[in-house]
Amino acid sequence: MLNYPIRFEPILKEKIWGGNKLKQILHKPSTSENTGESWEISGVKGDISVVENGPLKGQSLNDLLERYKERLLGKRNFKKFGEEFPLLIKFIDAKTELSVQLHPHDSIARERHNSFGKTEMWYIMQADEGAEINVGFKKSISEAEYLEHLNSGRITELLNFEKVQKGDSFFINTGKVHAIGAGVLLAEIQQTSDITYRIYDWDRVDSEGNSRELHTDLALDAIDFERKEDFKMEYSREENSSTNIANCEYFTTNFLPVKGSITKDYSDLDSFVIFMCVSGEAEISIEGNSEKVFQGQTLLIPAENSEVKITANGAELLEVYVS
Repeated sequence: MLNYPIRFEPILKEKIWGGNKLKQILHKPSTSENTGESWEISGVKGDISVVENGPLKGQSLNDLLERYKERLLGKRNFKKFGEEFPLLIKFIDAKTELSVQLHPHDSIARERHNSFGKTEMWYIMQADEGAEINVGFKKSISEAEYLEHLNSGRITELLNFEKVQKGDSFFINTGKVHAIGAGVLLAEIQQTSDITYRIYDWDRVDSEGNSRELHTDLALDAIDFERKEDFKMEYSREENSSTNIANCEYFTTNFLPVKGSITKDYSDLDSFVIFMCVSGEAEISIEGNSEKVFQGQTLLIPAENSEVKITANGAELLEVYVS
C-alpha cells in the first residue's frame, strides 16, 4: 500500500500579502488574486493534508501515521515524533512584503504554545527584478537599541536586506528576524509549527482598516540580536547528483537536478523522503508505480521504500528528509 509516491491535496492560504503566482506559475487550483501559501504536506492541527492519488486517496496524513507508523516515518523518526509529522512543506508567493517576524525555538514554543519551534529554509524559485528579502540585522545590536528603533517606527533601519534570484537558498534559524520581500516565489521547508511572532507589518491595514496583531512582548526574549553570517547557503549544481543545501537536526535538504534516468538507493536512510519540484517535470517511480511531478508539486516517499527511480528531461528537485 505504501509502495508508490504519495501526493497530497494542496491547502491554499489567502494572505493580505499574497498574489497570483501560485495559480499562474505553479497552477494551483486557486480562484483568488491573494493566495499567499500552498501547504503541500501538513500535520498542523486544523490543516491536515489529505492524499490526492493512488490506493490511499482520501485518507489524511494522520490516518497514514496512525496506521503505518515507522513504515511511513522511519524507525528513529517514529520513536522521536510518534504520530506527528515533523515537517511542514510549502510554496509561498509574496506579492507584497510579509511582516518582519521571527519564530521561537523549541523550548519557548513548547512552554508557551505546546508546539515545536520553527527552524526553516527557503529556496527561491522565481524573483521579480530587484526583489529582496530581509534576513537578520545589519549588525549586532542591543535590546535597548532594538526597542528604541521599534517604538519610533524605525526598525527597518536595522534590518539586513539581500537581493535574490532563482536558485538562491537561505537558512532561517529560530530567533532570526526575517521577511520575504515583494515579488518572491519560493519553496519553504520547516518544522511542523505555525508559531510566528510579528514585530512590524509595514503599517498596513486590511480592507476593513484593521492592522494585524503584533507580538512585541512575546518576541522580545526570542530574538537573536547578534549579526551572524549563517543564512546564505552555497551549494553546487551537479547533474544527476544530490548536493546538500541545508543540514540541521530538523531536516536535510539537497538539490537534485535530473536529466535522463537515475536510481536513488535509500536503503541506509531511516526516513521518508520528500521531493519538491522547483523546475521542469519528472517521473518518480517505486516498484514500477510511478507519478509525474511538475514544477510546484510535491511527492512523499514512505520510509519503507529503499529504491526510487527518477526520470526527467531536465528537472530540478529538492530532496528532503529527516535523519
